[in-house]
Amino acid sequence: MARLKWWSGWPGGRVALLAAVAATALPIAACGSSSKSSSAPGPTTAAKTAAPGSSNSANALKIGVLATCGGAFALFESEAFSGAKYALIKEAGGKSLGTGAQAGVSGATVAGRPVSLYFGCSDATPDVAVAEARRLVESVKVNILIGPLSGDEGIAVANYAKTQPQVTFINGTSGAQATTLSVHAPNFFRYGGDGAQWMAGLGTYAYKSLHWRKAAILGEDYSYPYTQAAGFVAEFCGLGGQVTKRIWAPLTTTDWSSYATQLPRDVDGVLLLTGGTDTVNVLKAYLGFGEQIKGHVLGGSSVLDPTAFTVGSQLAGLAGGSPVPLGGTSADWTSYVNGFSSIYPKSLAQSLFTVLYYNAMSSAIEALKQVNGSLANGQSALKAALTKLTPTFPNGQVKLDANRNSVQPAYVVQVVNGNGGLGFKVLHTVNNVSQDFGGVFKPGGTAPSRTAPACAKGPLPPWSSGA
Repeated sequence: MARLKWWSGWPGGRVALLAAVAATALPIAACGSSSKSSSAPGPTTAAKTAAPGSSNSANALKIGVLATCGGAFALFESEAFSGAKYALIKEAGGKSLGTGAQAGVSGATVAGRPVSLYFGCSDATPDVAVAEARRLVESVKVNILIGPLSGDEGIAVANYAKTQPQVTFINGTSGAQATTLSVHAPNFFRYGGDGAQWMAGLGTYAYKSLHWRKAAILGEDYSYPYTQAAGFVAEFCGLGGQVTKRIWAPLTTTDWSSYATQLPRDVDGVLLLTGGTDTVNVLKAYLGFGEQIKGHVLGGSSVLDPTAFTVGSQLAGLAGGSPVPLGGTSADWTSYVNGFSSIYPKSLAQSLFTVLYYNAMSSAIEALKQVNGSLANGQSALKAALTKLTPTFPNGQVKLDANRNSVQPAYVVQVVNGNGGLGFKVLHTVNNVSQDFGGVFKPGGTAPSRTAPACAKGPLPPWSSGA
């Protein structure tokens, strides 16, 4: 197993390297950073009125969709909104009014009731997410709110949901474990699972297939990367591997070179837990050290996204955990990809953000159909229908547990370089991944954090214990 050499071999040593890396990273950061400096973009303002094509009927179902339109995760706006809109087209008879992120959908109806669609924009911070949720719920008076996108946002919005029992909340892609395991909002449903579930199989892949024995973690400093790290640590350390260092950078980071240089040089590989422009910046920094990605870097779910393809062909070989079978060949997956790509840009189809927002809207539509569009009695029938759904999504069949969090498949996927450029392929599938991670995470246990769970051998989830 080759250890990472990092800055060895660079003329002028570490100082010259940092200057070289900064020169490549800063232009990218300027385009999409979440820095709090005056040059950083804030959240794109969502229209205060309904999206184009929405019904203004008094009988309309008002549905809000909340995603990140600013900061490091602004790249995911088009994916999230397009996924939700595609469900209205496919499942509710709507017609696309354009491919822009906030272009509307016309003519969508559910159980004979027209749909009025509203967008909300955050910047991955809890305060902004709750403010937008409050605007949509209390001012616009949406009946259903889909979102948010990021981890800390989800915890905050789930807590806010407790104060609005008359409204149904369906998670977008927010992946913090605590959102459903600890908050327990009875009107908050998550059909996409949490970030640890998404990592099922990856720690085992690192240990058994890549033969890593020592690893380091570099990620963004908030709840979702902590949750993803928990899934990896449970397997990798449970099998006997060691995570010798965990490095966490603020979401406001633009220059990742200073964090990359903190990585130990005696590890077999690095687990990268970033998203959006942060992923692009840190991978550019990593490559600036003269390192190779294939076999030496694994990614969290947000790393495995088409928005990272701007790194270039050196990205090929990067593997990571995902809740969706990127590059899959199943009939359900290819049907979704082909259908979506006939309406919206094909580049957006192979993204967990697109798929999970599609799944969330599809769940809302199916439950509304089952109750004939009724929102009576505090939406009690709708919430009961959502609880009992066992939908087959493009990424497989899911069901909800007692905390309204899904039990679902997970995938180890890899970036590949084919004739058409960079794409994905599925390396491994893990079925029926529960939020307790096959019994490894116990009720009332310590929540994932900068240091938790500790790296310790055993116990293992069932999918890791085989030969």
